Amino acid sequence: GACPGGCDCDRDSAWCREGGGGVPRGLPPRLATLSLIRWDIEALPEGSFRHLPALTLLLVTSGRLGSIGDGAFAGLGALEYLFIEDTELGAIAPTALRGLRGLLFLSLANNRLESLPRGLFQDLGTLTQLDLRGNPFHCDCHLRWLLRWLGTRPSPTPPESGGRCHVPTLSPHCPLSPELRPFQSLPFSSLGAESFTLGGHPGVALAQPVAGACALLEWDQLGGRFRAPAVINSSSPVACHPLPVGDTLLVVVAQLGGGSWVWRRSGGPGSAFVRHQALGSGHLRRPHAVAAARLGGHLYLGVADSSKGGTSTVFRWASGGFYPHQTLRPWQRDTHLEFLELGGRPALVVCSAARRPLVYRWSGGSFTPHTDIPHVPDVYAAKHFRVRGSVFLCLTRFLGDAKVMRWEGSMFREVQQVPARGSLVFQPLVLAGHRYVLLGNDFAPSRVFRLGANGRLEPAQDLPAPTPRAFVPITVGHRHFLVASSFKGATQIYTH
Repeated sequence: GACPGGCDCDRDSAWCREGGGGVPRGLPPRLATLSLIRWDIEALPEGSFRHLPALTLLLVTSGRLGSIGDGAFAGLGALEYLFIEDTELGAIAPTALRGLRGLLFLSLANNRLESLPRGLFQDLGTLTQLDLRGNPFHCDCHLRWLLRWLGTRPSPTPPESGGRCHVPTLSPHCPLSPELRPFQSLPFSSLGAESFTLGGHPGVALAQPVAGACALLEWDQLGGRFRAPAVINSSSPVACHPLPVGDTLLVVVAQLGGGSWVWRRSGGPGSAFVRHQALGSGHLRRPHAVAAARLGGHLYLGVADSSKGGTSTVFRWASGGFYPHQTLRPWQRDTHLEFLELGGRPALVVCSAARRPLVYRWSGGSFTPHTDIPHVPDVYAAKHFRVRGSVFLCLTRFLGDAKVMRWEGSMFREVQQVPARGSLVFQPLVLAGHRYVLLGNDFAPSRVFRLGANGRLEPAQDLPAPTPRAFVPITVGHRHFLVASSFKGATQIYTH
């Protein structure tokens, strides 16, 4: 089951042929052991061994391996022994080992690893032995997590296999690293979440299409927990968008049946909601997302229509109600819209299942098409953030990797891509003064990124949020929370 060094096993007719390198292909899918000796491999990308699901032992040694990417060993649920030794390996992605649910023995000995990403081993619940010898570890505060993890193991790795510090000795005065921890689980699913503050009281509006309601999540001061005492009954709501107007709270309820409505609550928490206005007079066939912004002193509301024959519409608040101000290009099956400012002027980004994202600029009291965003034809949603005066977009895609784009005067250009299979939310936010971007995932833990210099994303932690559709920060006094709406499971609240 071993290929000699320098072979490329990528043909069924012959396991090995001269020249090349890389991951072997064309091997029998029932292969149980594989040894890659003296191979020159630049990187192991996602799913490198997916075609060998029966592997129980994998050995990569005595060659060169540049890096291991996220999900490199996906599909190897039967793997028990993994040896990556003497390969000059210098980098491992945070989720490289995800999916190895049966792994017993892992060796990363005699490589060039100076650090390990936080939480690298957190999914390896069956691991009994770990060998890290022969690596020039920089034992700074970034490796403190490893000591904590080793201390939680029921059968600690023998000291002689734990590796040694190259520089320096770990300081006992490492600063605490901010992280999100589970705080409360709410026994209902939710599709969307939007935060608001009225009269100094923060809250979150949750769309619950299965329950047929919009729930308003509020802080219970006596119980020290969140509760949802106010509910707006509706028909399959896909968005519940709260809008404080003076001392009145409006909630725009975009729903799949019975038309979309604006509801009103004039009193404080506990007061009843009443129907205020029908929105769109039945012309919104399949609303998918709602956004609002103040432009030139006026309040505007945008509703994306995802029906095949629908038209997304911008409404304007006047005389106590929202009235159509402008219709956008029809029949585009729009999925999301985002108000922002580009070059000192209001702008609107509209995402669609039928075209590339379109950027509108504000001109003469309405939005006019300006440019599209190239090379990303399948964007589900766009969310923006600003860093040092520059505007960035986080693009969530139906099929491809998520993208971070930067506005460069006349168009958006890509600055970073993030593996995002199974993701429908890529959300920038500020929590307790820290800037984050969260990537939700339907099939694996969601990922939390810190926002670094120049808009670059730096992995921070994984988050066990099931099928998330929105992440919303909320501050109560001096406490900071994150609400994660879940499409299929319980809605989760984390404390920062």
